[in-house]
Amino acid sequence: MREFLQEINWSPLWISLKTGVVATVIAFFLGIFCARQAMKMKAGAKAVLDGILTLPLVLPPTVAGFILLMIFSLRRPFGAFLMENFDIKIVQTWKGCIIAAAVIAFPLMYRNARAAFEQVDVNLIYAGRTLGMSESRIFWRIIVPAAAPGIASGTVLAFARALGEYGATSMLAGNILGKTRTVSVAIASETAAGNYGTAAFWVCVIVSISFVIVALINIISGKGMKTRRWI
Repeated sequence: MREFLQEINWSPLWISLKTGVVATVIAFFLGIFCARQAMKMKAGAKAVLDGILTLPLVLPPTVAGFILLMIFSLRRPFGAFLMENFDIKIVQTWKGCIIAAAVIAFPLMYRNARAAFEQVDVNLIYAGRTLGMSESRIFWRIIVPAAAPGIASGTVLAFARALGEYGATSMLAGNILGKTRTVSVAIASETAAGNYGTAAFWVCVIVSISFVIVALINIISGKGMKTRRWI
């Protein structure tokens, strides 16, 4: 077992963790921003925006990956523009891992944040306005703290989704060992190569991390809530 662990290339785990953290930060701020904007819209516009923003959640990840590939490919106008003017390459790079993971994780953050905002007591908002607080201050000092459990759950879920992303990542970032190979991509690669022992090891790693994440979600969502046991 010791020899096996010594022979393991740990880069997929570090790449997955780094990708998950950065993608979660992106999804966190974009999710809160979009959820806040959605709360200000009328029902019709809100439904349209919600459908667009939630689309990556229901689409197969490979479809999202294909769309991203068509956007950022060097053969496409936008991808060529980034390369020629800013020397930024997305395809087959770690930046591609981040973008793919953030796109797939974003809907979970957005929907959890929006649902949490909808549960905030409007009387708290009215009280803040009565006290002369600005809308921005009301949002950050009243709404966000009141919606904190839902936002925290969304953040943890977004991280879990970003950590385990495979379809969009493999299409946009590829499978380059030490550069873009995440744990999920490593599992598929090792299985295809017949290295079932290595694949099983990475499966155990991702299952353990996922279990910890689920436990965190249960702890976070359970805070401040009354629980009843059925007898």
